[in-house]
Amino acid sequence: MKKINIEDFRIKSQVSIKDLPTTLDLGVNKKKTERELRTVSEELADIQNTMYAHGKYAVLMCIQGMDTAGKDSLIREVFKEFNVRGIVAHSFKKPTDIELKHDYLWRHYIALPARGKFGIFNRTHYENVLVTRVHPEYLMYENMPDINSVDDVDEAFWERRFEEINNFEKHIADNGTIIFKFFLNVSKDEQKNRLLRRLEKPSKHWKFSADDLDERKLWDQYQSCYEEVLNKSSKPHAPWFNIPADDKPTARYLVAKILYDTLKTYTDIKEPELPAEEKANIGLYKQELENE
Repeated sequence: MKKINIEDFRIKSQVSIKDLPTTLDLGVNKKKTERELRTVSEELADIQNTMYAHGKYAVLMCIQGMDTAGKDSLIREVFKEFNVRGIVAHSFKKPTDIELKHDYLWRHYIALPARGKFGIFNRTHYENVLVTRVHPEYLMYENMPDINSVDDVDEAFWERRFEEINNFEKHIADNGTIIFKFFLNVSKDEQKNRLLRRLEKPSKHWKFSADDLDERKLWDQYQSCYEEVLNKSSKPHAPWFNIPADDKPTARYLVAKILYDTLKTYTDIKEPELPAEEKANIGLYKQELENE
Protein backbone atom coordinates (compact mmCIF):
# COMPACT_ATOMS: atom_id res chain seq x y z
CA MET A 1 0.00 0.00 0.00
CA LYS A 2 1.15 3.51 -0.80
CA LYS A 3 2.76 5.23 2.19
CA ILE A 4 0.59 8.08 3.47
CA ASN A 5 2.03 11.37 4.65
CA ILE A 6 -0.85 13.21 6.27
CA GLU A 7 0.78 16.57 5.56
CA ASP A 8 0.03 16.00 1.87
CA PHE A 9 -3.67 16.43 2.68
CA ARG A 10 -3.50 19.30 5.15
CA ILE A 11 -4.51 22.75 3.87
CA LYS A 12 -1.52 24.89 4.87
CA SER A 13 -1.63 27.70 2.32
CA GLN A 14 -4.01 29.32 -0.12
CA VAL A 15 -5.50 26.78 -2.52
CA SER A 16 -7.59 26.70 -5.66
CA ILE A 17 -10.25 24.06 -5.18
CA LYS A 18 -10.07 22.94 -8.82
CA ASP A 19 -6.47 21.88 -8.18
CA LEU A 20 -7.33 19.66 -5.20
CA PRO A 21 -7.55 15.95 -6.10
CA THR A 22 -10.77 13.96 -5.82
CA THR A 23 -9.00 10.63 -6.43
CA LEU A 24 -5.99 8.83 -4.96
CA ASP A 25 -4.48 5.52 -5.97
CA LEU A 26 -3.34 3.63 -2.87
CA GLY A 27 -1.83 0.91 -5.03
CA VAL A 28 -3.99 -1.87 -3.58
CA ASN A 29 -7.45 -3.31 -4.22
CA LYS A 30 -10.64 -2.56 -2.28
CA LYS A 31 -10.34 -5.60 0.01
CA LYS A 32 -6.81 -4.67 1.07
CA THR A 33 -7.87 -1.06 1.71
CA GLU A 34 -10.75 -2.27 3.88
CA ARG A 35 -8.42 -4.57 5.87
CA GLU A 36 -6.01 -1.68 6.45
CA LEU A 37 -8.92 0.49 7.57
CA ARG A 38 -9.98 -2.16 10.09
CA THR A 39 -6.44 -2.25 11.53
CA VAL A 40 -6.21 1.53 11.87
CA SER A 41 -9.74 1.72 13.30
CA GLU A 42 -8.82 -0.80 16.00
CA GLU A 43 -5.74 1.25 16.88
CA LEU A 44 -7.90 4.37 17.01
CA ALA A 45 -10.33 2.60 19.33
CA ASP A 46 -7.44 1.83 21.70
CA ILE A 47 -6.54 5.52 21.77
CA GLN A 48 -10.17 6.40 22.39
CA ASN A 49 -10.35 4.07 25.40
CA THR A 50 -7.18 5.56 26.84
CA MET A 51 -8.41 9.10 26.18
CA TYR A 52 -11.71 8.30 27.92
CA ALA A 53 -9.84 7.15 31.02
CA HIS A 54 -7.39 10.07 30.83
CA GLY A 55 -10.25 12.56 30.65
CA LYS A 56 -8.34 15.72 29.70
CA TYR A 57 -8.83 15.96 25.94
CA ALA A 58 -11.82 15.83 23.63
CA VAL A 59 -11.71 15.22 19.88
CA LEU A 60 -13.97 17.11 17.49
CA MET A 61 -14.17 15.72 13.97
CA CYS A 62 -15.94 17.97 11.46
CA ILE A 63 -17.07 16.51 8.13
CA GLN A 64 -18.17 18.64 5.19
CA GLY A 65 -18.77 17.78 1.57
CA MET A 66 -21.24 18.07 -1.26
CA ASP A 67 -24.30 15.81 -1.31
CA THR A 68 -23.35 12.12 -1.87
CA ALA A 69 -19.76 12.71 -0.68
CA GLY A 70 -20.04 9.68 1.62
CA LYS A 71 -20.25 11.33 5.03
CA ASP A 72 -22.63 8.88 6.72
CA SER A 73 -20.92 5.70 5.54
CA LEU A 74 -17.51 7.11 6.45
CA ILE A 75 -18.62 7.66 10.03
CA ARG A 76 -20.06 4.13 10.17
CA GLU A 77 -16.93 2.43 8.85
CA VAL A 78 -14.21 4.46 10.57
CA PHE A 79 -15.75 4.26 14.04
CA LYS A 80 -17.32 0.79 14.08
CA GLU A 81 -14.62 -0.47 16.49
CA PHE A 82 -15.25 2.29 19.04
CA ASN A 83 -16.84 1.86 22.44
CA VAL A 84 -20.13 3.74 22.16
CA ARG A 85 -19.69 5.33 25.59
CA GLY A 86 -16.84 7.43 24.22
CA ILE A 87 -18.30 8.77 20.99
CA VAL A 88 -21.26 10.93 19.99
CA ALA A 89 -22.30 12.00 16.50
CA HIS A 90 -24.47 14.96 15.53
CA SER A 91 -26.02 15.49 12.13
CA PHE A 92 -26.99 19.13 11.78
CA LYS A 93 -30.05 19.65 9.63
CA LYS A 94 -32.20 22.72 9.01
CA PRO A 95 -32.22 24.77 12.26
CA THR A 96 -35.22 24.21 14.52
CA ASP A 97 -37.40 27.02 15.86
CA ILE A 98 -35.59 26.82 19.20
CA GLU A 99 -32.16 26.91 17.53
CA LEU A 100 -33.18 29.96 15.50
CA LYS A 101 -33.90 31.83 18.73
CA HIS A 102 -30.17 31.66 19.50
CA ASP A 103 -27.08 32.71 17.58
CA TYR A 104 -25.98 30.35 14.83
CA LEU A 105 -23.13 28.82 16.86
CA TRP A 106 -25.28 27.98 19.89
CA ARG A 107 -26.43 24.57 18.69
CA HIS A 108 -22.84 23.62 17.95
CA TYR A 109 -21.57 24.77 21.36
CA ILE A 110 -24.07 22.61 23.21
CA ALA A 111 -23.17 19.59 21.06
CA LEU A 112 -19.42 19.76 21.72
CA PRO A 113 -17.88 16.54 23.10
CA ALA A 114 -17.00 16.32 26.76
CA ARG A 115 -13.39 15.68 27.74
CA GLY A 116 -12.56 12.06 27.12
CA LYS A 117 -14.93 11.72 24.19
CA PHE A 118 -14.93 11.88 20.41
CA GLY A 119 -17.55 14.15 18.85
CA ILE A 120 -18.50 14.02 15.19
CA PHE A 121 -20.22 16.88 13.43
CA ASN A 122 -21.80 15.54 10.24
CA ARG A 123 -22.24 18.85 8.47
CA THR A 124 -21.00 21.56 10.74
CA HIS A 125 -20.98 25.19 11.77
CA TYR A 126 -19.51 25.84 8.30
CA GLU A 127 -22.98 25.41 6.82
CA ASN A 128 -23.38 29.00 8.03
CA VAL A 129 -20.82 30.22 5.48
CA LEU A 130 -21.71 27.67 2.81
CA VAL A 131 -25.45 27.05 2.44
CA THR A 132 -26.39 30.52 3.67
CA ARG A 133 -23.77 32.03 1.36
CA VAL A 134 -25.36 30.33 -1.64
CA HIS A 135 -28.87 30.98 -0.27
CA PRO A 136 -28.61 34.26 1.68
CA GLU A 137 -32.39 34.40 1.94
CA TYR A 138 -32.11 31.69 4.62
CA LEU A 139 -30.48 34.27 6.88
CA MET A 140 -33.80 36.04 7.25
CA TYR A 141 -34.97 33.20 9.52
CA GLU A 142 -32.21 34.08 12.00
CA ASN A 143 -33.92 37.35 12.91
CA MET A 144 -30.64 39.21 13.44
CA PRO A 145 -30.37 42.88 14.37
CA ASP A 146 -29.55 45.14 11.41
CA ILE A 147 -30.27 42.38 8.87
CA ASN A 148 -33.66 43.23 7.47
CA SER A 149 -33.18 42.04 3.90
CA VAL A 150 -30.65 40.22 1.75
CA ASP A 151 -29.34 43.61 0.69
CA ASP A 152 -27.97 44.08 4.22
CA VAL A 153 -25.74 41.00 3.85
CA ASP A 154 -22.46 42.40 2.58
CA GLU A 155 -18.86 41.18 2.45
CA ALA A 156 -18.23 42.55 5.95
CA PHE A 157 -20.99 40.26 7.26
CA TRP A 158 -19.22 37.16 5.94
CA GLU A 159 -15.82 38.32 7.15
CA ARG A 160 -17.32 38.70 10.63
CA ARG A 161 -18.75 35.18 10.47
CA PHE A 162 -15.38 33.72 9.57
CA GLU A 163 -13.79 35.62 12.45
CA GLU A 164 -16.45 34.31 14.85
CA ILE A 165 -15.96 30.73 13.66
CA ASN A 166 -12.19 30.98 13.92
CA ASN A 167 -12.50 32.42 17.44
CA PHE A 168 -14.92 29.64 18.43
CA GLU A 169 -12.46 26.98 17.31
CA LYS A 170 -9.48 28.70 18.93
CA HIS A 171 -11.35 28.88 22.23
CA ILE A 172 -12.24 25.19 22.33
CA ALA A 173 -8.78 24.15 21.10
CA ASP A 174 -7.16 26.19 23.89
CA ASN A 175 -9.35 24.31 26.36
CA GLY A 176 -8.42 20.78 25.32
CA THR A 177 -10.41 19.95 22.18
CA ILE A 178 -8.35 18.44 19.37
CA ILE A 179 -9.97 19.55 16.11
CA PHE A 180 -9.97 17.81 12.74
CA LYS A 181 -11.86 19.18 9.74
CA PHE A 182 -12.31 16.96 6.70
CA PHE A 183 -13.48 18.18 3.31
CA LEU A 184 -14.74 15.12 1.42
CA ASN A 185 -13.87 16.25 -2.07
CA VAL A 186 -16.08 14.45 -4.57
CA SER A 187 -16.09 15.30 -8.28
CA LYS A 188 -19.18 16.48 -10.11
CA ASP A 189 -19.11 13.39 -12.34
CA GLU A 190 -18.97 11.05 -9.35
CA GLN A 191 -21.82 12.90 -7.66
CA LYS A 192 -23.87 12.35 -10.81
CA ASN A 193 -23.10 8.61 -10.71
CA ARG A 194 -24.10 8.35 -7.06
CA LEU A 195 -27.36 10.24 -7.59
CA LEU A 196 -28.18 7.92 -10.50
CA ARG A 197 -27.53 4.88 -8.28
CA ARG A 198 -29.96 6.28 -5.72
CA LEU A 199 -32.60 6.48 -8.42
CA GLU A 200 -31.84 3.06 -9.88
CA LYS A 201 -31.94 1.16 -6.57
CA PRO A 202 -35.31 1.15 -4.77
CA SER A 203 -33.51 0.56 -1.47
CA LYS A 204 -31.72 3.89 -1.98
CA HIS A 205 -34.75 5.95 -2.99
CA TRP A 206 -35.18 7.29 0.54
CA LYS A 207 -31.83 9.07 0.19
CA PHE A 208 -32.95 11.01 -2.87
CA SER A 209 -34.69 14.37 -2.95
CA ALA A 210 -35.57 16.52 -5.94
CA ASP A 211 -33.80 19.30 -4.05
CA ASP A 212 -30.54 17.42 -4.70
CA LEU A 213 -30.83 18.28 -8.38
CA ASP A 214 -31.57 21.92 -7.64
CA GLU A 215 -28.49 22.14 -5.44
CA ARG A 216 -26.38 20.38 -8.07
CA LYS A 217 -27.16 23.22 -10.47
CA LEU A 218 -25.39 25.50 -7.99
CA TRP A 219 -22.22 23.37 -8.01
CA ASP A 220 -19.87 26.19 -9.06
CA GLN A 221 -21.20 28.52 -6.38
CA TYR A 222 -20.71 25.88 -3.70
CA GLN A 223 -17.19 25.14 -4.92
CA SER A 224 -16.32 28.82 -4.68
CA CYS A 225 -17.67 28.94 -1.12
CA TYR A 226 -15.77 25.80 -0.12
CA GLU A 227 -12.58 27.30 -1.49
CA GLU A 228 -13.07 30.36 0.68
CA VAL A 229 -13.77 28.18 3.73
CA LEU A 230 -10.55 26.22 3.22
CA ASN A 231 -8.50 29.36 2.70
CA LYS A 232 -9.92 31.38 5.59
CA SER A 233 -10.31 28.81 8.33
CA SER A 234 -7.57 26.20 8.10
CA LYS A 235 -5.43 26.93 11.16
CA PRO A 236 -2.67 25.00 12.95
CA HIS A 237 -5.04 24.32 15.87
CA ALA A 238 -8.00 23.52 13.58
CA PRO A 239 -6.72 22.28 10.21
CA TRP A 240 -8.71 21.35 7.15
CA PHE A 241 -7.73 18.21 5.26
CA ASN A 242 -8.69 17.64 1.63
CA ILE A 243 -9.88 14.04 1.33
CA PRO A 244 -10.15 12.66 -2.22
CA ALA A 245 -13.63 11.13 -1.99
CA ASP A 246 -14.46 9.68 -5.40
CA ASP A 247 -13.59 6.26 -3.94
CA LYS A 248 -15.26 5.68 -0.57
CA PRO A 249 -12.90 3.02 0.87
CA THR A 250 -9.92 5.26 0.09
CA ALA A 251 -11.55 8.27 1.75
CA ARG A 252 -12.39 6.26 4.87
CA TYR A 253 -8.85 4.94 5.19
CA LEU A 254 -7.34 8.41 4.78
CA VAL A 255 -9.54 9.91 7.48
CA ALA A 256 -8.74 7.10 9.91
CA LYS A 257 -5.02 7.36 9.13
CA ILE A 258 -4.96 11.13 9.67
CA LEU A 259 -6.78 10.75 12.99
CA TYR A 260 -4.47 7.98 14.19
CA ASP A 261 -1.17 9.48 13.04
CA THR A 262 -2.06 12.77 14.75
CA LEU A 263 -3.46 11.41 18.01
CA LYS A 264 -0.58 9.01 18.61
CA THR A 265 1.69 12.05 18.96
CA TYR A 266 -0.17 13.06 22.15
CA THR A 267 2.11 11.02 24.38
CA ASP A 268 0.64 12.56 27.53
CA ILE A 269 -2.64 10.69 26.96
CA LYS A 270 -2.25 7.76 29.34
CA GLU A 271 -4.42 5.68 31.65
CA PRO A 272 -4.39 7.22 35.12
CA GLU A 273 -2.64 5.22 37.82
CA LEU A 274 -4.23 4.15 41.07
CA PRO A 275 -3.52 6.35 44.08
CA ALA A 276 -0.30 5.26 45.78
CA GLU A 277 -2.08 3.83 48.83
CA GLU A 278 -4.46 1.70 46.77
CA LYS A 279 -1.65 0.61 44.44
CA ALA A 280 0.36 -0.56 47.45
CA ASN A 281 -2.59 -2.66 48.63
CA ILE A 282 -3.33 -4.45 45.35
CA GLY A 283 -2.12 -7.72 46.86
CA LEU A 284 -4.50 -7.34 49.80
CA TYR A 285 -7.44 -6.60 47.53
CA LYS A 286 -6.69 -9.68 45.43
CA GLN A 287 -6.37 -11.81 48.56
CA GLU A 288 -9.71 -10.54 49.87
CA LEU A 289 -11.48 -11.46 46.64
CA GLU A 290 -9.79 -14.86 46.36
CA ASN A 291 -10.76 -15.72 49.94
CA GLU A 292 -14.48 -15.02 49.48
